[in-house]
Amino acid sequence: MKKRKKTAAHKSLGKAPGEVVYLGEKENPETLLEVHEYTNEVYSTYKTNQIKEIFDVKNNNLVTWINVNGLNKAQDISKIGEYFKLHPLILEDIVNTNQRPKIDEYENYIFVVMKMLYHNQNNELLTEHISIIIGKDYVLTFQETDEDIFNPIRQRFHNQKSRLRNSGADYLGFLLIDAIVDNYAVVIELFGSKVELAEDELFLESSREDISKDIQYLKQDLLRLRRNILPSREVISRIVKSESELITIKIHEYLKDLQDHILQINDNIDLYREMVWGLMDMHMTNMSNKMNGIMKVLTIISTIFIPLTFLVGVYGMNFENMPELHYKYSYYILWGIMIMLFLALLIYFRRKKWL
Repeated sequence: MKKRKKTAAHKSLGKAPGEVVYLGEKENPETLLEVHEYTNEVYSTYKTNQIKEIFDVKNNNLVTWINVNGLNKAQDISKIGEYFKLHPLILEDIVNTNQRPKIDEYENYIFVVMKMLYHNQNNELLTEHISIIIGKDYVLTFQETDEDIFNPIRQRFHNQKSRLRNSGADYLGFLLIDAIVDNYAVVIELFGSKVELAEDELFLESSREDISKDIQYLKQDLLRLRRNILPSREVISRIVKSESELITIKIHEYLKDLQDHILQINDNIDLYREMVWGLMDMHMTNMSNKMNGIMKVLTIISTIFIPLTFLVGVYGMNFENMPELHYKYSYYILWGIMIMLFLALLIYFRRKKWL
């Protein structure tokens, strides 16, 4: 992982600010465009790999969503940027997958960077860099692959009476951001289930010895979630406070509700952070208790055998003037004394609840 990050970072060394250099690991053979055009009366959609086919979406009295899949073709991204008159620094951030979530407001558009988190079919957590540009009558989204969480939004286009079909580009932009945040909640909920399972296992006496590895993986996942989700709170907060004419007053009400959602998600992250750190403390406490139990057993065994060893040592000395050695029942008497001492010590430890 460290080698890959180092290689990606070195791609930008010596480059001029605003130069389009893809910093990522997902290589697509071509840039695919998914276009949705709609009003409350008409709707059409198509997919293409020809950039020039989208060069007539401006001023066509339709709201247009262009979803760009694939960021590794710098020339294609630059062509799109030239047509929509995007700032060079915006293009640089679009292809920089290491860019943290942010928002920049320009006169003709709003630029938002988010991190899209979702689970694939193998239940693996995936992180994808996504950029959203909200214009007057269009929305552009740039993502690394064609796998995303926007299918419910695509389904709404088919309903002529839906709020989406009867709203502008700002509402579409809100829906996209809302889908990303809602999926944060799903990811956090699944992560919380893993934390609770680990916590339940720690309370069992038969917990696995390698559970510390699971706790370490949870810590790594938590840091990954915090790094990708926490900055989104600032992004949404700035959108709510935005005075841009591109966002209508009606959409501000939805954005306030979205802000409540991201705050709740961040609160859950803080809660699980405390729980994960508590899991490690609990695990170390359990290990210490097990070690103390082992040491207690060994100490009791040693305490029982110390007087027995003393007796054996005394009567193992080769002195002639030890009259009890010549008594014919001495061997049996010594065994009786040793057994009585053994039982007396066991009874004593039992009453003290040390056994």
